[in-house]
Amino acid sequence: MKSISSRKAFLCRRFTSAVEEELGKRFALQTNRDDSILSASEIAEKAKGSEVLFVTATEVINADVLRSLQPALTTIATLSVGYDHIDMAAARSCGIKVLHTPDVLSDACAEIAMLLVLNACRRGYEADRMVRSGAWQGWAPTQLLGRGLVGRRLCIFGMGRIGRAIATRARGFGLEIHYHNRTRLSPDLEQGAIYHESLDDLLAASDIFLIAAPGRPELKGMLDGERIARMPAGGVVVNISRGDLIDDNALIEALQSGQLFAAGLDVFASEPNIDPRYRTLDNVFLTPHIGSATDDTRDAMGWLLIRGIEAIDDGRVPTNLLS
Repeated sequence: MKSISSRKAFLCRRFTSAVEEELGKRFALQTNRDDSILSASEIAEKAKGSEVLFVTATEVINADVLRSLQPALTTIATLSVGYDHIDMAAARSCGIKVLHTPDVLSDACAEIAMLLVLNACRRGYEADRMVRSGAWQGWAPTQLLGRGLVGRRLCIFGMGRIGRAIATRARGFGLEIHYHNRTRLSPDLEQGAIYHESLDDLLAASDIFLIAAPGRPELKGMLDGERIARMPAGGVVVNISRGDLIDDNALIEALQSGQLFAAGLDVFASEPNIDPRYRTLDNVFLTPHIGSATDDTRDAMGWLLIRGIEAIDDGRVPTNLLS
């Protein structure tokens, strides 16, 4: 049997130093050292002969890539919960196992969600800029009036592990929790949250509409002008899921017109090439896709992939196996 250290693996993006050190012990590891986002063709070329391919949500692993890496490739390990960047049907047809990293990033993502909610509602970007620029002339009774959270309805689209972690934190701020899922949660998981059978009903209740649903092709552009119009006037939109779930033109128009009070965005379509109009809007708080960006979380994500590969090697079914 081939020793573990002789198995070739390719790392498409840089992981934390502790995880990379461990991978180097377990594999003949090749690394994309400049941490650039590799194209599909570059991955196919650089990872040739690899048995394990480590990726993130920034890499497109399509059928052409998978076919080009046959017959060596047996496992794809993605440092993400979402897996819409991987052609799962093609992976299954090639007999390639796919691992992802659920559960371990829920708390970190929930923290970023609340950061976005607070800064969008309380005009965090404008406040920070006022102080840094020297424009602040001191306290004033009507200066930077924002939206308080107590008693407002936080409507969560996608009440999975991350959505529930957000709800736990939001209750402490006095927010009333509403949600929509494809299926209703059990009462013990709901914890008093109000279920809406349709997304449109949820939007109609949304003082703050927070997108935490997994990225799926059928959800692309789901928050369009028609759906934004269903929200109460002066609502707030927050997105920590996938950027392409939002119609940028519709959201920007609603923010410019005052139909929406503000937005908080951690994810964008065509990252990092975001719609430049977002940079001109004072009522948008922007973060660069940092939902899981803590040392502890990224280490835990890496170790979850390592343990998943160990389980496969031992003939067990990993808890984080997708196919």
